[in-house]
Amino acid sequence: MRAPASLLSLLLACQGPAAAAQAPGSDLPDIGTPASTTLSLIDEYKIGLMIVRSLRDAGQIVEDPEVTEYLQALGMRLSSNAHEGAHRFTFFAIKDAGINAFALPGGFIGVNAGLVTATRSEGELAGVLAHEIAHVTQRHIARSIQNAGRANLASAAAILAAVLIGATTGMPSDAVLGSVTAAQGLAAQSQINFTRTHESEADRVGIGILAAAGFDPVAMPEFFWTLQQRSGSAGKNIPELLRTHPVTTERIAETRDRANQLERPRTPDSTSYALIRERLNVDTMQPETSFRDLYPNARNADYPSTDSEQYGRALALLRAGLPGEAIPLLQALLARRPDVTLYHTALGQAELAAGLVEASRATLEHAMELFPRNVPVTMRYAETLMRDDDPKRAHVVLLDLFNNVPPSAEQARYTALAANAAGDVADAYYYMSEYHVISGDLMLAIGQLRLAQAVPGLNAVQRERFDARIRELQEYLPKGKRAREVAEPTNPQPDGAATG
Repeated sequence: MRAPASLLSLLLACQGPAAAAQAPGSDLPDIGTPASTTLSLIDEYKIGLMIVRSLRDAGQIVEDPEVTEYLQALGMRLSSNAHEGAHRFTFFAIKDAGINAFALPGGFIGVNAGLVTATRSEGELAGVLAHEIAHVTQRHIARSIQNAGRANLASAAAILAAVLIGATTGMPSDAVLGSVTAAQGLAAQSQINFTRTHESEADRVGIGILAAAGFDPVAMPEFFWTLQQRSGSAGKNIPELLRTHPVTTERIAETRDRANQLERPRTPDSTSYALIRERLNVDTMQPETSFRDLYPNARNADYPSTDSEQYGRALALLRAGLPGEAIPLLQALLARRPDVTLYHTALGQAELAAGLVEASRATLEHAMELFPRNVPVTMRYAETLMRDDDPKRAHVVLLDLFNNVPPSAEQARYTALAANAAGDVADAYYYMSEYHVISGDLMLAIGQLRLAQAVPGLNAVQRERFDARIRELQEYLPKGKRAREVAEPTNPQPDGAATG
């Protein structure tokens, strides 16, 4: 469960001739000096951030506050048990129905929507995330590059991003295809063995993380078995060492044996897991799908079906442009479980889509009282406020969230839109600068701050805040760019985001 095997082979092949392979039989983590001299943790974070920005620019990241909050919460529950504080983890979903997940340098972990819907329990999903977390904590990419001899950050990031985007869109460019083919030819047997060692190590470390977080560790080999079953008999004809996802009978047996040596808690799945699974199931349906006909066993609130099926049908009706039919389903769910934030936000969305703006506002105001500073609730409430011609209130609630909860890129962007609609143009540029900081483009961030400085009527506090933030960001620029930026401040034109 990592990025495609050709991806790592490509990275290795572009680093020059391979160095000596890792000593046979050694499965001890090598996270000390050798890997650090090749790629520092800061370098890894920069590479990961560049790739995530490329994926976001290509429209491949699921920008859904409910999905993002769930994956981040589950991921942090797991990573907090990794006993490794050097990385700050970021979890996100990819708009792809294929079954895949990948770990990027710097603690960025992507999960395809199709993988979430393919899991049969929250433990299986947690097992995948735990495996990817182990890839990060054991610094497998840095160790692979160190094994190959030398590193080139710019080319590595560009190549990884190109291959990932090609894989998620299903339409890789000829150049990417050529590079992958060449890399597969150049990858030495020792390099492939090295990546298989990584997989074994990630299994071992990941099972420990999974169990420590309170999940049944057997869920990891169970999902491996599911993947093997899905591959069918055709998978047996692929050389074991060159499988994109080397899920073998031997690997399943090893992970199952290791898992059976640990305690097996019987923690039930969270309500959020089942609902997010249905949310992504609907989101990954093809546009030509007859959404009204989905979930035939959940046609009304009284028909015997699971709550998650009722929720899925409500979302499908919304997707079909039938919010009026979704509302009673969501009202029934909310009446049974008022403690579930996903029911509040979905009902608010359905009411807004039906043109019932006041009802949507009342629903989400009540949710704000129950779940203060909850990210999805606040963002859905702000959407309704914007539709209700109350951008000032939207700006206030989003600003409170921004100042108290680490913002996502989408949250920062929407805060900028609300500020601009409320007439706070300088603040709109400031929030867009934060969007670019989160996305990893410091030059664009500084450009937005200079636009904020140029807004007439700034008070002394605003001006000092913008000046201080520019100085802070300049310190993080590479030395050459920093010198040019300080000597000749850019005079960027608005990129449209703050004024849209």
